[in-house]
Amino acid sequence: MMELRDDMPSILADVFSTLDLETAALEEKIKRDHYTQLVGSCLFFVPEAILKERLDPETLESLGLIKQAHQFNQKIVKIKTKLFYKQQKFNLLREENEGYAKLITELGQDLSGNITSHVVLESIKSLIGCFNLDPNRVLDIILEVYESRSDQDEFFLSLIKCYMCEPLTLCHILGFKFKFYQEPNEETPKSLYHIAAALLHHNLIELEDIYVHLMPVDVIIIEEHKRDISEAKQIARKLVMVVLPSEKSEDKDKEKEKEEEKNDKPPDNQKLGLLEALLRIGDWHHAQSIMDQMPSFYASSHKAIALALCQLVHLTVDPLYRRAGLPKGARGCVIHPLRNKRAPRPAESFEDLRRDTFSMICYLGPHLSHDAILFAKIVRLGKAFMKEYLSDGRSDVKDKMETLLSCFLSIADQVLLPSLSLMECNACMSEELWGLFKLFPYQHRYRLYGQWKNETYTSHPLLVKVKAQTVERAKYIMKRLTKENVKQSGRQIGKLSHSNPTILFDYMLSQIQWYDNLIVPVVDSLKYLTSLNYDVLAYCIIEALANPEKEKMKHDDTTISSWLQSLASLCGAVFRKYPIELAGLLQYVTNQLKAGKSFDLLILKEVVQKMAGIEITDEMTSEQLEAMTGGEQLKAEGGYFGQIRNTKKSSQRLKDVLLDHELALPLCLLMAQQRNGVVFLESGEKHLKLVGHLYDQCHDTLVQFGGFLASNLSTEDYIKRVPSIDILCNQFHTPHDAAFFLSRPMYAHQILSKYDELKKAEKGNRQQQKVHKYVAACELVMTPVHEAVVSLHPARVWDDLRPQFYATFWSLTMYDLAVPHSAYEREVNKLKVQIKAIEENPEIPLNKKKKEKERCTALQEKLQEEEKKQLEHVQRVLHRLKLEKDNWLLAKSTKNETITKFLQLCLFPRCIFSSIDAVYCARFVELVHQQKTPNFCTLLCYDRVFSAIIYTVASCTENESHRYGRFLCCMLETVTRWHSDRAIYEKECVNYPGFLTIFRATGFDGGNKADQLDYENFRHVVHKWHYMLTKASVHCLETGDYTHIRNILIVLTKILPCYPKVLNLGQALECRVHKICLEEKDKRPDLYALAMGYSGRLKGQKVHMVPENEFHHKEQPARSATPANQQNGPGSTGKLATSTSKTEDGMSEDDRVKDKSQGTTKPVNKANSAAAKVTTSNGNGALNSTKAVKERDDKEKSGKEKKEKKEKTPGSTPETKAETRREKQRDERAGKEERVAREGKEKTPKADREKVKAEEKSSKDDKAKAGNGEPMEPSRERDAIKESKSKEKGDRSAVAGSLKSPVPRLESAESERDHKRRKLDSHSSPSHSSSVKDNSNEPKESTSKHHANYNSVTRSKSREREMEKKDSDNTQGRSKEKKEEKDRKERKRDHLLNELEASQESKRRKDENGMNSSKNSKSTSPSCDSPLSAEKEKIKRSKSSSKEKAESVKPERTSSGGKKESRHDKEKSEKKEKRDSSGGKEEKKHHKSSDKHR
Repeated sequence: MMELRDDMPSILADVFSTLDLETAALEEKIKRDHYTQLVGSCLFFVPEAILKERLDPETLESLGLIKQAHQFNQKIVKIKTKLFYKQQKFNLLREENEGYAKLITELGQDLSGNITSHVVLESIKSLIGCFNLDPNRVLDIILEVYESRSDQDEFFLSLIKCYMCEPLTLCHILGFKFKFYQEPNEETPKSLYHIAAALLHHNLIELEDIYVHLMPVDVIIIEEHKRDISEAKQIARKLVMVVLPSEKSEDKDKEKEKEEEKNDKPPDNQKLGLLEALLRIGDWHHAQSIMDQMPSFYASSHKAIALALCQLVHLTVDPLYRRAGLPKGARGCVIHPLRNKRAPRPAESFEDLRRDTFSMICYLGPHLSHDAILFAKIVRLGKAFMKEYLSDGRSDVKDKMETLLSCFLSIADQVLLPSLSLMECNACMSEELWGLFKLFPYQHRYRLYGQWKNETYTSHPLLVKVKAQTVERAKYIMKRLTKENVKQSGRQIGKLSHSNPTILFDYMLSQIQWYDNLIVPVVDSLKYLTSLNYDVLAYCIIEALANPEKEKMKHDDTTISSWLQSLASLCGAVFRKYPIELAGLLQYVTNQLKAGKSFDLLILKEVVQKMAGIEITDEMTSEQLEAMTGGEQLKAEGGYFGQIRNTKKSSQRLKDVLLDHELALPLCLLMAQQRNGVVFLESGEKHLKLVGHLYDQCHDTLVQFGGFLASNLSTEDYIKRVPSIDILCNQFHTPHDAAFFLSRPMYAHQILSKYDELKKAEKGNRQQQKVHKYVAACELVMTPVHEAVVSLHPARVWDDLRPQFYATFWSLTMYDLAVPHSAYEREVNKLKVQIKAIEENPEIPLNKKKKEKERCTALQEKLQEEEKKQLEHVQRVLHRLKLEKDNWLLAKSTKNETITKFLQLCLFPRCIFSSIDAVYCARFVELVHQQKTPNFCTLLCYDRVFSAIIYTVASCTENESHRYGRFLCCMLETVTRWHSDRAIYEKECVNYPGFLTIFRATGFDGGNKADQLDYENFRHVVHKWHYMLTKASVHCLETGDYTHIRNILIVLTKILPCYPKVLNLGQALECRVHKICLEEKDKRPDLYALAMGYSGRLKGQKVHMVPENEFHHKEQPARSATPANQQNGPGSTGKLATSTSKTEDGMSEDDRVKDKSQGTTKPVNKANSAAAKVTTSNGNGALNSTKAVKERDDKEKSGKEKKEKKEKTPGSTPETKAETRREKQRDERAGKEERVAREGKEKTPKADREKVKAEEKSSKDDKAKAGNGEPMEPSRERDAIKESKSKEKGDRSAVAGSLKSPVPRLESAESERDHKRRKLDSHSSPSHSSSVKDNSNEPKESTSKHHANYNSVTRSKSREREMEKKDSDNTQGRSKEKKEEKDRKERKRDHLLNELEASQESKRRKDENGMNSSKNSKSTSPSCDSPLSAEKEKIKRSKSSSKEKAESVKPERTSSGGKKESRHDKEKSEKKEKRDSSGGKEEKKHHKSSDKHR
């Protein structure tokens, strides 16, 4: 028989049970019967007990296994009730005290032996069974005993694990225990937290199950956190608000009430207690889960939790810290590891920190401040990692290292910096943290500081309070900070800054922006800061500078805001005094320049000035400027206002930062490009004054910064960073002047290094050999430069200049051209005096005396050595230039074109680049002249510089005006030296190509084609230059434009030592400047200050001014105490009509009185000026014109004698005179045409007259119609009577009138013309009409200027009678005269010839008769002198002076003051009309008759 499986009955019973359910539902009974039969047949091997368990009671009844199904069901219910609901065990201790007593004894026994949880569990089971103890109550007692013996974790946990039936039962029991302590004033025991944490840690219960039993609920925790933050903010507001005393008392009462309410201690936060217990045993997983359900940093804000978490972090980082972070020599405190094997594993490498440690630290947040030791450990681990990160360049670990770096940055942001804020002024931690931060790039650091300052303080209630307290304390300190208590206040600032530097510095900077007088005490008080604080200060400064809410311009839009200027000054002072990293600040300036914003260049300027001691100022004294042309040592000692030797360390720091971050060249290039960007891109709607200021700031900073690089960078560093000149200009689009400025030190370095190489290669000590080697070195270095500069300009430029000359000009400096011996001597003498003072001072200790003397002596030796070295260098350079000069300028181009290109491409761009360059340009021109450079016309160069300064001055900025003025001053110094002494002139100018004039042979020179400008003619030329300067200055002063006036005043102040030298020009300038002072006093105070300053200095210079005849004179010397003006010759008369006529009208009456006492000095001699004029369009014009004067003088002498005879013949009637004039006209026409042709070739310049001629053309025609414009021939008699009056008046008014604006405004010109027309119509007095004509600047002047002087008073009277007879005829013919346009033009031309004729005869008669030149000297006024008796002269002078006194009350006429002028002239004409009532009639009558005879 086969054997069945053991479980076969059970399987069959399950099958039958299934079939039972299926068949019971069937309607067919037959199948049910079959099922019953099947089961019945199987009863023999399926036990009944199994079937009774599985089958339905009805089925069992049908099988006969039970009697009744109903009874069977009732029996089951009863059994179950008895089993589950009838209590058969004891729950209360009193019910079965013996059993529970034995249980407690069993659990409380000594567990040190071999007693295990399994043995105890068996005993417990026996006790439960014996005494019917309730198992749940037994579990509760086990927990109670575990709570009291919490050190026996291992035993009780294994016991509970074995005993426990269901985790929920355990949670309910624990929850019941926790609930017991949730009443007010109840405190949950730590032991309960511990066993709950232990059970959680060993997974005996679930966190979700126990968490619901803990109080308070999460909603209450969140509300409490929000309430804490709002309370903190309210406290912060109270701290910064001004609270009245009554309000303060009310607040105190409220706070007391709150405190009383808090006396009922709320129940413990059981969730935090459990969290702490979890952290203590090392269960980070469950602790993290609890913390995640609370607000950020809420849990760690409780000190116990923070310390527990810190302890856990200590345990995890200890092995790594001991390996990598522990400083050498330190032992470190012993950390006992947890016995818990489930605690986080300690980190052995930096990678292990990512596992748990970083997250634990982040949950700590700002509350790491509770454990300074752990703070230091984390910082040191960060330092160790950064060293490894910076040194390990393997690509396979790069990603891991980057991840770790980001983790450390997050820790610094979220934990380290906020924790530092909560530490109480812990300077050690600050320095420790700087050890880590300094390894980060400044970009990372500044981002951390930004987060710290702007976001961290809002994240936690404690930090909100700390911020408010810091601000309050900062206010308290800053209110009391002065220069006197810097030390005490500095210590308080230091304490406050150790923890919260961002808040403190933010407030301090806001105060400095308002009160710049705080800068000095604040800078001094910062000496107690830590390194980290200095770095934070740099960030705070940059953030303040970049504040988008602040405007960098003042409200008037003309100046930079004072807050920006204050911050810039602070930057310079702070970065110089303290070791703060500059990279961020310099990068900020660079970024601003990239964005096209140049305001912040002010910062760079201040930083370089303070740190390197390099000042850029146009207010340099001449001694400083001279010292700046020497070597570096001389510059340091005598070139700057400050002592540069105190900046050695700071300048080294600045240099290192620029090189390390590669900012040197980018800053230079950006500044060079931004100069034009200021004008064309950045200016926009900005005020012109501000644009000029920004341009100057940009330019000055470039010069300053470039000077710093040149003096501080080594040769290799400089050459490595600065590209070649063609790349700078063409690729980087650097302006040429800036490109050469940057390249110049490189050329000098290269030449010297090449020279040293050549010297070493061939040893030769002879000076000649050294010079040749130097020239060879120059050729090697400069030849590529010569080739490179060709691409900078169009090809046609090089037709006039050679690239070699261009490169030489731009590559040299003042150091190469001259040795400032006096500056060296001055500094050496200072040191000697210093040594003597040290020796004589008894208060200085001996050792200090010795040191100071040694320092001064060493400095003295350095200066002397440097002077010697520079002297040798200059000699070599001059020799090199001597060899090069013949190839500088091409002979094929005209001198004029050469000078034009030289001025345009060399002189003007460089003379306004810097003060040294201004001096250099002037000296270079002088050097080129001294070298006798072929094809270089020195005269033309000087003439072009002095003759057209209006446009140059108008286009300058303020600082450029200073430099341009200095350039003009140096040029004038040279000219003045030549002008002062004939010997100097002949030594330095005669036989020099620069003063060469070339003429065609005219018979008198024997065919010699070349000649030199003689000394006297040179003096005329210099006078002309002075006059041109005066004219330009007056024009600028009269424009009313701010820029013109400011710039010309600056230029005039600079050239004051050399100009004005002529008294009348000085007086004219003084007049105009005085007028500016009056006009601008209440309008533009800066112009008023400039004008007042110049006016005062000009008055001081008056003692050095000389009358014009002493400044230059020609042939005729003065024969009396009153100096006479000279005339070059008849050929030049009328050449300067415009300038002289303008001189005659605007001079103040005071000046006229002064002039009278000085002998009626003439302002500008027409003939002299004309002869001395140098044309700007032809290189030889100046020289040809002066030469031509001599030819004309000789040629016309014979003509004069003939005219004299004709004049002496009796011919008092007008008919006779008319015939005489016609004969003279025929004789002179041929000579006149020849002279005109010759003058056309010589092109004597008439630029001044021609400018006015075009504007005044219409007024000329009207005047001609009114009275034929010019006084006719019969006016000689009138002139003979009135000569001295008109002469004196004309002389004294000459200068001021001549200096009217050469381009008068349209309105004033028209009003003057209308007014003059009216005067001509109403007053036909000859002298008056001629004076009006002069004022209108007509090219043709009145004939009264040139008529011959008659010796007889009788002849004058007879001519007056003749004029009276013909007055009526002249009046009648006036209307007819207006219609005859053609005849009138012809008469004008004939009349001009008569004028020339008369002036020649006048001169000849003066020479023959030996007249007193002081009485009869020619004037540029319209009238000619008559030889009157002394008595008549006195009478007329008295009349003239009385008239002048009456007129002196009237204001000076300006270019736009037509009304004032008309009143003035009207009163003058009324006075004249009374005396000269018949003069006009006579003139008209004679004029008409003479026209008829012609």
